[in-house]
Amino acid sequence: MTTKKRTTSPKTIATPTILELRALFNGKVIAPDDPRYEGARAVFYGGINRKPFAIVRVADAGDVSRLVSLARDFGFELAVRSGGHSTAGHSTSEGGIVLDLSDMKKLEINHEEQTAWVEAGMTAGEYTMAVGEHGFVTGFGDTGTVGLGGLTLGGGVGFLVRKYGLTIDNLLAAEIVTADGQLLHVDDRSHPDLFWAIRGGGGNFGVTTRFKFKLHKLEKVYGGMLFLPATPDTIVSFLAEADSAPDELSTILNIMPAPPMPFLSEDVHGKIIMMAMMVYAGDVEVGEQVMSKFRAIATPYADMLRPMAYSEMFPPEEGGDYHPVAAGRTMFIDRVDRSVAELMMDRLQSSTAMMAVTQLRVLGGAMTRVPVDATAFAHRESKIMVNLAALYNNPEEKDHHEAWVTQYESDLRQSDKGAYVNFLGAVDQAQVRAAFPGSAWKRLGEIKKKYDPTNLFRLNQNIPPK
Repeated sequence: MTTKKRTTSPKTIATPTILELRALFNGKVIAPDDPRYEGARAVFYGGINRKPFAIVRVADAGDVSRLVSLARDFGFELAVRSGGHSTAGHSTSEGGIVLDLSDMKKLEINHEEQTAWVEAGMTAGEYTMAVGEHGFVTGFGDTGTVGLGGLTLGGGVGFLVRKYGLTIDNLLAAEIVTADGQLLHVDDRSHPDLFWAIRGGGGNFGVTTRFKFKLHKLEKVYGGMLFLPATPDTIVSFLAEADSAPDELSTILNIMPAPPMPFLSEDVHGKIIMMAMMVYAGDVEVGEQVMSKFRAIATPYADMLRPMAYSEMFPPEEGGDYHPVAAGRTMFIDRVDRSVAELMMDRLQSSTAMMAVTQLRVLGGAMTRVPVDATAFAHRESKIMVNLAALYNNPEEKDHHEAWVTQYESDLRQSDKGAYVNFLGAVDQAQVRAAFPGSAWKRLGEIKKKYDPTNLFRLNQNIPPK
């Protein structure tokens, strides 16, 4: 095979030519001169403008294996993309090659076993809609356009976390191409060390091409969105109710200025409100009774809670041009009392961002009943997951908003020093280590050395080989 020399900092590497790539793969190879290139290289988050040498939309596991082997042999940077939602831009590369899984969407449902094999390019919304047509659910995150690949490998904390656990708690097996190009079947008995690592360790260990998930029978839920006034007292009350509610209820609370939504009166626009996304995964009549406690906290600005199919929590996204730029942090905290709620209100009101958000996910329930060391996700005992974000348009404002969110995180920090790997942005290794506390970091490093000793898979929240 001939090669084309390209100079990229910090060293000169070789890559196959575009013609050679096209001859090797069953999937599509998209080069810079292709009219599809600009759309294909775009990722979800704004402020990331990298130009890969090529994008290979793989068609099958054979394509994945061939591209991984080329990256190993030629030394070019390899980015792996499922849905393209990495806040750090790990889904793309400057001058390298993107392995794009988005055309791999095959789904096989086994009704008797209540399991599903699904390829890693399917999105959470697509999967949820497809299995929902058969009355089944698997819990993922809270955004339909996120790819199953990245979301699952980091843990998966969404609308069903208290009822059915994390996404990885419903992962029964997987197929993964490792750095040597082999396609491995992994589960509790076959390569159990690797199966442990991919349940929370991110994309450090290979390219997962298929997942086998447990399916739960759930025809209807009681859920939707509830908009309430935000005060220190209402915030504390909401979180107390969410914590004491049955495991069937999972909530995601966003404290933020009210956007100019048509169902909110104009006098509410711009005020700090609580926008809660809520799912009761059980009997809808019981669900309505549980929700009545939240409706009683304060007179709602808008109440969209109702019986629905679970898939309705993942509505179609509006257009493809939304690419938010944000300064963000993720963390866990132990409690929200009145003083903490006052701090949240104060910090949100002090922000000059286009939109400032404090997101709170009360954990517990099924995810806590899995032993801490059973998977690489080691935050089973954490109480509340927090995401802080300041969205902005002007790149010149970056430092200002980063300073705001850094100080906010520092002021909010309590005894839990952990972080959720899926929500980390461009961070240093110390912050990555916070995602893998206790013995998890050392164990992951040893498994990394076994399956990826040269750190081929490094565009991720990286765990170096130990």
